[in-house]
Amino acid sequence: MRVDFYFNVAHRLHYACRVVRKARAANLSVLVYARDADRLARFDTALWTFSALDFVPHVYADSPLAARTPVWLTLAAGGDARRDLLLNLDDEVPAADWCARFERIVEVVSKDDQDRAHARSRFRAWRERGITPAAHEIGEE
Repeated sequence: MRVDFYFNVAHRLHYACRVVRKARAANLSVLVYARDADRLARFDTALWTFSALDFVPHVYADSPLAARTPVWLTLAAGGDARRDLLLNLDDEVPAADWCARFERIVEVVSKDDQDRAHARSRFRAWRERGITPAAHEIGEE
């Protein structure tokens, strides 16, 4: 499993949209996870509005259309959700057994102090699991 952190982005959800768009361009399926329903709803909206030229087909994982849709959004870690990439928009690292099913996990971190504090905790949690995350300094977008 590979874990990548993208640090110091100007806007977390907008950059996360770019991650999903790039994954789709590489023909990867994506699961976007956050326990915060409002955050996931804002990300859902952002996927519709972040680019006038791109459409990223996405649904919630429990949608009847999920089987035909490459990007799923979910509020719950667990179940049989199998995707190539997990985009973790939660403040914590999901359970290890659930994360093990993904080839790659992406964490996006804004310049916000609280977001950075949560990211430091997640980074440590990954290291405690024996995984050394790759850190990518984004800065200005």
